[in-house]
Amino acid sequence: MKRPTVLTRLYTDDAALIWNGNAVSGHEELSKFFEMLPSSEFQVTTFDCQPVHEQATQNQTTVLVVTCGSVKFEGNKQQYFNQNFLLTAQTTNNNTVWKIMSDCFRFQEWPS
Repeated sequence: MKRPTVLTRLYTDDAALIWNGNAVSGHEELSKFFEMLPSSEFQVTTFDCQPVHEQATQNQTTVLVVTCGSVKFEGNKQQYFNQNFLLTAQTTNNNTVWKIMSDCFRFQEWPS
């Protein structure tokens, strides 16, 4: 992740991010959060996607994405992570764009 400010474009205006138990929401707060993160390299090793029933999402087309992999932040050791997010279809002017409405990221730490 070299340009973290670009990440906020992937989120809806009222998106929520839970990063290791800490809540961040809204474009301005997300932008501040991504700016404070050091440069990083992510490697996704597995992912799974499944549709969410429209009754649960107020008739919005939504997909649950579950990922895991590893990340190395500049100046830190490599860590494993799990990340789950909900993507929702946003349609304007006959153009559909998928945006993140909810994102939950957690480092995986095992006892040594």
